[in-house]
Amino acid sequence: MDRKRDRRIYFFLILITVIAGLGSRKYPDALPKFIAEYSGDILWALMVFLLTGFIFPAYSTLRIAVISLIFSYSIEFSQLYSSEWIDSIRHTLLGGLILGYGFLWSDLICYSIGIAAGSIFEKIILFKISKINKLIL
Repeated sequence: MDRKRDRRIYFFLILITVIAGLGSRKYPDALPKFIAEYSGDILWALMVFLLTGFIFPAYSTLRIAVISLIFSYSIEFSQLYSSEWIDSIRHTLLGGLILGYGFLWSDLICYSIGIAAGSIFEKIILFKISKINKLIL
C-alpha cells in the first residue's frame, strides 16, 4: 500500500468516537430509541477499526477491516463463555465496555456496520485529506 495513515488524525478520531460512544450510553434519552439502542455498538466497532488503523498504519483498509471484524466478533462470541474469573472482569467498568455482558446477534450486525462505515470513510475521505496535507506540507 502506498498510503500510510496519519496517526494524529486517527488519534483524534478515536477520541471523538469514544466520547460519542460513551455519550450514547450515558444519555440514551437524548437520542431516538433505535439510535440509542444500537449506536454504542456501532461506535465501539468503529473505534476498534480506527485503533487497528492507528496501530498498523501501513496496512490496507481491507486488512484493517478483517482484523477489526475478527477481533469484534471474537469478543462477542466470548460472551457465550461464563466463568467466575471472566465474569468478575466483565463487572468492572472497563471490562464491561471492552468485553460486554451478553451475546447478541444484533451486535454482530452493529459491528459490521461500524467497521464498514470506517472503511468507507477512510477510503473516501481520510486518504484524500492525507493527499492534500502532503501537497500543502
